[in-house]
Amino acid sequence: MDKLRLPAPIDAQAVTRARQAAPSDELLAIVVATFEALADPTRARMLYGLTQQPMCVRDLALLVGVTESATSHQLRLLRDRNLVKSQRAGNVIIYSIASSHLAALFREAEYYADHMLHRLPDHS
Repeated sequence: MDKLRLPAPIDAQAVTRARQAAPSDELLAIVVATFEALADPTRARMLYGLTQQPMCVRDLALLVGVTESATSHQLRLLRDRNLVKSQRAGNVIIYSIASSHLAALFREAEYYADHMLHRLPDHS
């Protein structure tokens, strides 16, 4: 098998700095999995709701306009990615966000989207 031959960099220092600043493969995998989970409008709406307060499956289903079964399926995916956690309250399971960092991530995404939508300059 032939080895891929990459061209010489134009700015070798820039490439080196970018490589040094890059996250580990393990951390990058978590970031990618998180963004994949957030890439679905139903899951994103559910998470937005859960950033406001913990909710049960029925209430989340009503919030996002899908069946309870579909909501449970989406919650399982979110739980597998450690974005939500659950707690039993009698016969009801209450879901909440797993970390306050998720709310901060949404705020940053909203700031970014608002800048793109209104063509605002960067803050740098």
